[in-house]
Amino acid sequence: MAIQAYEMYTPNVQNRSLVKAKGRKPCKRLTYGKICRNGRNSTGIITSRHRGGAHKRLYREIDFRRNKLDIAGRIGSIEYDPNRNASICLVNYVDGEKRYILHARGMGIGDVITSGPDASISVGNALPLTKIPLGTTIHNIELKSGKGGQLVRAAGAVAKVVAKEGRRATLRLPSGEIRLVPQNCLASIGRVGNIDINNKGLGKAGSRRWLGERPKVRGSAMNPVDHPHGGGEGRTSIGRKKPSTPWGHVALGGRSRKKKSSNSLILRRRRGS
Repeated sequence: MAIQAYEMYTPNVQNRSLVKAKGRKPCKRLTYGKICRNGRNSTGIITSRHRGGAHKRLYREIDFRRNKLDIAGRIGSIEYDPNRNASICLVNYVDGEKRYILHARGMGIGDVITSGPDASISVGNALPLTKIPLGTTIHNIELKSGKGGQLVRAAGAVAKVVAKEGRRATLRLPSGEIRLVPQNCLASIGRVGNIDINNKGLGKAGSRRWLGERPKVRGSAMNPVDHPHGGGEGRTSIGRKKPSTPWGHVALGGRSRKKKSSNSLILRRRRGS
């Protein structure tokens, strides 16, 4: 999709540029209402700050499992999804069923895709890692067979098959992390589309509020009672040995990851950690 730039007829659109999306209505059978929890848990306590006030949306049911094996489907349309930065495709299968999948770069309306071990190595098809050659670019990768794709689903993201040994394959993820994944897991061929998403400019603060992001206040601009970085005469530095959150936890690059069972599957950490 192309980038649409705005003329400066008002100050709030001076630097605004958006990804031009088609105005097609979604398939009604594959949509349902989405409850906006505004960063709160089941008891109503805020667990993720600076969220709320987003525009009302309909959730599109995406087929991350790709479990219609050996059944051909034709791309009917490429649509905008307000719940993710990647575009989605409406697939019409030969048995009459319709499903949404992530749009891969290079896929067009009318293309035929399939899933399963016997599928060809072409963009949009889903295959087990055992059938994918080394060096192939993939996305929508499963971590557990049958659970559905959990890795590499954002716009423009791509992973690569580096090696295979035993029951596991070695993948290089977009973050630079190298990890092991069982070879019986499915992955889709190609790169996630809508790579121009990084070139868009919102232009004004209100556009970010429409996306559900509320303002963030610096801790150094607060009072000492509100934040450990607050207080002082004039503009001051943090003034602590380690930067911290309002509750005293390590912030600004401090490592907070706990030991997990997946640590043994990570061969190299992502860049910067």
